[in-house]
Amino acid sequence: MTPHGNAAPAPEAGFEFRLLGPLEVLVDGAPVEVGRSPVRALLACLLLEPNQVVPMDRLVDTLWEEEPPASARTIIQGYVSRLRKMFGKRGPEIITRSPGYLLRVDPERIDAHRARTRISRAHGLEPAERSRLLTEALTLWRGPVLADIAGSRLYRTIAPNLDELHLLALEERIAADLELGRHQQLIAELSTLVERHPLRERLTGQLMLANYRAGHRAEAQDRYHELRHRLSGELGLDPGPELRELYEKLLRDDPGLRNPARHDVPGLGMRRPVPAELPPAPAGFVGRYGELGALDDMLAGHESGSSLITVLTGTAGVGKSALALTWAHRVAEEFPDGQLYASLRGFDSEREPLTPGEALTSMLKTLGVAADAIPVELDDRTALYRSLLAKRKVMVVLDNARDSDQVRPLLPGSAASLVVVTSRRRLDGLVVRAGARVLPLETLPTETAIELLDRAGVPGKSAAEPDAAAELAELCGGLPLALRIAAARLAANPARGVSDLVHELTDERNRLHALDIDDDADTSVRRAFDISYRSLPPVHAETFRLLGLVPGHTFTAHAVAALCGIEPSAAQRRLRALALAHLVAEPEPDRFGMHDLLRAYARELPGEPDADIAALRRLLTHYLGTADHARRFLRPARDDLDFTGEPRPEITGRAQALEWFDSEWPNLVAAVRAANEGGLHCLAWPLVRLQFNYLMVRCPWEDWIRIYTDGLHSARAVDDPAGQVLMAAGLGVAYARSGQLDQALRHYEDSYAVAVTTGNAERLAMTQVNLSSVLFRLHRYDEAKTHCQDALRVYRELGDRYFIAGALNNLAMVEQVNGELEEALAHLREAEALYRDADDLETLAMVLNNCGEVGIELGRLDDGERCHHEALEVALQCGSAMRQAAAYLGLGDAARLRGDVNVARTRWDTALAIFEEEGSPQVTEVRGRLEEITRQAG
Repeated sequence: MTPHGNAAPAPEAGFEFRLLGPLEVLVDGAPVEVGRSPVRALLACLLLEPNQVVPMDRLVDTLWEEEPPASARTIIQGYVSRLRKMFGKRGPEIITRSPGYLLRVDPERIDAHRARTRISRAHGLEPAERSRLLTEALTLWRGPVLADIAGSRLYRTIAPNLDELHLLALEERIAADLELGRHQQLIAELSTLVERHPLRERLTGQLMLANYRAGHRAEAQDRYHELRHRLSGELGLDPGPELRELYEKLLRDDPGLRNPARHDVPGLGMRRPVPAELPPAPAGFVGRYGELGALDDMLAGHESGSSLITVLTGTAGVGKSALALTWAHRVAEEFPDGQLYASLRGFDSEREPLTPGEALTSMLKTLGVAADAIPVELDDRTALYRSLLAKRKVMVVLDNARDSDQVRPLLPGSAASLVVVTSRRRLDGLVVRAGARVLPLETLPTETAIELLDRAGVPGKSAAEPDAAAELAELCGGLPLALRIAAARLAANPARGVSDLVHELTDERNRLHALDIDDDADTSVRRAFDISYRSLPPVHAETFRLLGLVPGHTFTAHAVAALCGIEPSAAQRRLRALALAHLVAEPEPDRFGMHDLLRAYARELPGEPDADIAALRRLLTHYLGTADHARRFLRPARDDLDFTGEPRPEITGRAQALEWFDSEWPNLVAAVRAANEGGLHCLAWPLVRLQFNYLMVRCPWEDWIRIYTDGLHSARAVDDPAGQVLMAAGLGVAYARSGQLDQALRHYEDSYAVAVTTGNAERLAMTQVNLSSVLFRLHRYDEAKTHCQDALRVYRELGDRYFIAGALNNLAMVEQVNGELEEALAHLREAEALYRDADDLETLAMVLNNCGEVGIELGRLDDGERCHHEALEVALQCGSAMRQAAAYLGLGDAARLRGDVNVARTRWDTALAIFEEEGSPQVTEVRGRLEEITRQAG
């Protein structure tokens, strides 16, 4: 879960999204402007797959009909930035998650998903309720689907499916109304529909049946002949078997057609008992619309002969039993021969798991078998059980199963019955050997979690403190068991505010204790986790405990291998075993994570302090080795640090290096903090330094400042001059690039002061280059030039070509502002050549943009534009969004000078979107340009 600092407003408040017609976004019932067609198409893509990662490649393919531009990904980033701005803090959240974006939103706020949910829920209900639900779903269609982006590829892909869903729902609603005897009222509606869809056989059949029941026998037959002639003439086909059978029944006045169909259940109770063993459904059940819909689909598929077993699986306390029982009660009438239930006690704190033999004995007695007639052998009991259920339509709920072997003898032998199993393990053995379907349960989204707090606790408390309620839901991690306990604590003390409980839970060390019920030892999040943990083999239990030491929220097999001191292949096997037990999750291939409360539980488990420090040191060394290896693909390593000899995952190029940093970034930030707090200062500041090349490409300002502040503390703690110079300098770069120039100057001066004490000429020159850059931006040009020239002289004496380039670039900036344009361009060209030799693409893109700017200022428009185009190409290659934005800015300037205002506006719009996304201070500069051309155009 996303960690909370201060309380945040309830997400998505007042937002509603409409796809079943022109795309609309409503806030508190009022429409808001979404933007141009591409932005609308992007939003529609994300809304059609809520809470799922939509890959960037699919977004690119959807938004561009022909060959997408080279900057397609950057443009999409800009569109995402605009949508985030539109949503603000109250709306849904767009999360960047490899390989694309995920829209975190309650599906019930999207009309298409509300429609699907109601259509799914209608299946199997009584006709009146089915008609009502389907009518609700149909009213959500407001016209042609996505009509406002009708020319897009997305429209051609999605609209036919949603149109077909509308027709299917319409046919189902009409079928329900026919069962209710509403044939007279349906004739006019069906006549219109048949004219609109003349080849749709089911609609024609429904109209035939309505006419027949209304006494219009001849017209019913005419409708059949009209369709038969049309099918033959247009397609060379005959009507299908169902319609032909209906026609034949019409001809012979089949009695079954005269009245609405009834499905009375034969009274079998006199011959055999009809079990009704389901425990009561839990009170206050909320949400789970997607899972309920999946179970409904499973039931529909079961009737057509597909798998009869579904396994609800998930971590302790996620609500598996609650979902199973809630759904089972909803569909109980679909199983007229009864409902069997067995609590298998697979993870019971007090009693041993129920054996298959014990479970069969209980169920055979329920089915009417006398105790002395129950066979002794397990196989004989299973055979009798299956014989009794043959040709009977029974639901079997097997709750809290430990493994597949416990469940397999309890499976009915025929496809007439249906089985729902709940377990903390995945039970893959049932998938392989019995064709079971697995339905994993995740934690509840924030809004649903708040609803559960209200229903299970004191109604209205959440509404009185919405921010605190949202934070309480986050602290409980969306885990239903934790939420119910929190609600119970609020209900036990009505005078207590939600914010009071939030304050108690904020301290992770106290969180699990706070989620206990004092007078009920079994009602406890810790107890639920205890049972899962104690059932693990020792080696897996120790691995789980060590995972509590991981500072970040996710981990790979390589990281766990380092933590445990084992090979990556062994770590992978252990993680898979923990995933099967739902003690870790695998949100994406080969990347694992833990629920926040499970992480807190793991950290409470006792261990050996020295051994734990050694494990953390191994993990940090893994991060050092991989980061050092990866950074060398991004820019040259310009320091003496070298950890490349450490074991690491394979990284062979720039793209893989960036991908590794992107995936591991939150973990690296947390690792630096853990090393600093744990006193491992000799590892902390080097780990910070090894992120510098990545930071220069991606520019996450807040994280940059946070880890360099920690790094500077560690360097000072061990009195390492090199570390102090590099950490202070890194802070200066972060503050300078984010526009906080006074702060940047302070840190650059600190770095320079330490460098002076070391007497190291190269280190001192580096600090002078840094000082020159910020002094230039503070308009202190003479001081900036002096520092540039001093540094350039030292680097030329040392023969350090890479740092010569940096000094030349900064000197050129001063020369440019002083009007010495030819000198500036000459120095920039020399720096360009040196950066090409060094293969430092990020800085090369910066120098090329500077060349373009000076070239345009000299009046050499073609040369300047060429440099900016090349800068854009290089920036795309190395993944630097900031350099891409600068290139678009320069290209817009060139277009403006050529008099092409529309091209200039487009390029500046793109630059603005990127600068906004990156939090750059250059946003103001670009907005000024756009406002100026708008005024001139007006």
